[in-house]
Amino acid sequence: MRFLLLLAVLGVCWAQYDPHTQPGRTSIVHLFEWRWDDIAQECERYLGPNGFGGVQISPPNENVVIHDPSRPWWERYQPISYKLCTRSGNEDEFRDMVKRCNNVGVHIYVDAVVNHMCGNGVNAGTSSTCGSYFNPGSRDFPSVPYSAWDFNDGKCRTNSGDVENYNDVYQVRDCRLVGLLDLALEKDYVRSKIAEYMNHLIDIGVAGFRIDASKHMWPGDMKAFLDKLKNLNTSWFPEGARPFIYQEVIDLGGEPIKSSDYFGNGRVTEFKYGAKLGTVLRKWNGEKMAYLKSWGEGWAFMPSDRALVFVDNHDNQRGHGAGGASILTFWDARLYKMGVGFMLAHPYGFTRVMSSFRWPRYFVNGKDINDWVGPPNENGRIKPVTINPDTTCGNDWVCEHRWHQIRNMVIFRNVVDGQPFTNWWDNGNNQVAFGRGNRGFIIFNNDDWELSSTLQTGLPAGTYCDVISGDKIDNQCTGIKIYVSGDGLAHFKISNTAEDPFIAIHVDAKLHTKLNDSNFQKQ
Repeated sequence: MRFLLLLAVLGVCWAQYDPHTQPGRTSIVHLFEWRWDDIAQECERYLGPNGFGGVQISPPNENVVIHDPSRPWWERYQPISYKLCTRSGNEDEFRDMVKRCNNVGVHIYVDAVVNHMCGNGVNAGTSSTCGSYFNPGSRDFPSVPYSAWDFNDGKCRTNSGDVENYNDVYQVRDCRLVGLLDLALEKDYVRSKIAEYMNHLIDIGVAGFRIDASKHMWPGDMKAFLDKLKNLNTSWFPEGARPFIYQEVIDLGGEPIKSSDYFGNGRVTEFKYGAKLGTVLRKWNGEKMAYLKSWGEGWAFMPSDRALVFVDNHDNQRGHGAGGASILTFWDARLYKMGVGFMLAHPYGFTRVMSSFRWPRYFVNGKDINDWVGPPNENGRIKPVTINPDTTCGNDWVCEHRWHQIRNMVIFRNVVDGQPFTNWWDNGNNQVAFGRGNRGFIIFNNDDWELSSTLQTGLPAGTYCDVISGDKIDNQCTGIKIYVSGDGLAHFKISNTAEDPFIAIHVDAKLHTKLNDSNFQKQ
């Protein structure tokens, strides 16, 4: 009996780290600023069939409407109320999306903005996505309701009321982040209103939450409202399943607030991941891919079972957040595909793929002054995501998750799930390879000369389709073929000028043949 009780307690303790993706699905995608209707369609027509485990959505609650500049993306991070009413859609459309995505095995993770309300400089009125009245000056948000009693104005120790020094943990957690009205999360009323909002989303059927600006909340205050959350909806999740929690904490080292402060509440975003990987693939500061042999905890990252990892996110692809110019994005497509390919092949962390929209970049003194531009729209209404005949997206939606190289690496990660990191090889510079047990193998050439090597793959003998240059269709390869001999060896050749200078093979991309595998020889 004691043993069963211990197991139950351990299950509860670990529950918030489990993304609850269906078996065989190991990655999620951030469909940044997509409409709920488009996400529902994408779950059914693409994400479900291609093995994606879930979608991180943009904040679904009512936000301020910003006219100067015209409807920036960051208005979504200035709440007015917890009504489900944004330019992505209303509550009925939200419910329909959650149901349709869950029904095809793709779960929804909500970007929850609960550290603050809108900025203190916003004018009072009803310029919000649901038309609710609000008055930031008097701290009046009647649609929640919040009043002046519910904010940290009297607790902040700076003259401006904003965070001025990130080495002062009290400022970071008790003062306003860039003027955003900081909620008093030590108050049970505020905690209860946040939990009420999140529980409403759980009732609808979401699987978990990205907690925005977690660094600006005390971990104990977060635990208090997270402890008030319900178990997940049993229409789609097991009895007693707890919401998946991953917290946005920017920790590149050098500040007193650490990612580890938040491990008790759930997983944490590992911002060092994209910053360091970008530096390596750009070959800055003498970094080489050969050094990636110890990638993960060996690079002073957080433990793998606490990490939510990504190459870029909606902030740092615009130069905000962390990583600066080292961050790889869709603007650097060749290196970006290599970075995402490496992430999805490597076992460290729980992986999130980015899906973006284009904006007209304009640099002044090295800074993109158009980094505020919102999603493709007509008169403030988000444009639908259109699909081109080649399955890429139109209407200025980038849809990196639909690039066949990234889609196929999402599938690769599913195929090799649970397999060990094996058969590392490098040339001492920027040609590297590694396997995932006996189910997958990947090799990169980021040097300025051709790669030509015979390597141990660990895979069964046979002919494999490279899933980067093409696909396996009707037992044929549309791209490069790789021959693995009976002893697991295969020869690889990758030009340094190749559009995609990497090759990935896995057991589900192996051709069926009447020949006995022992007939294959080393190439």
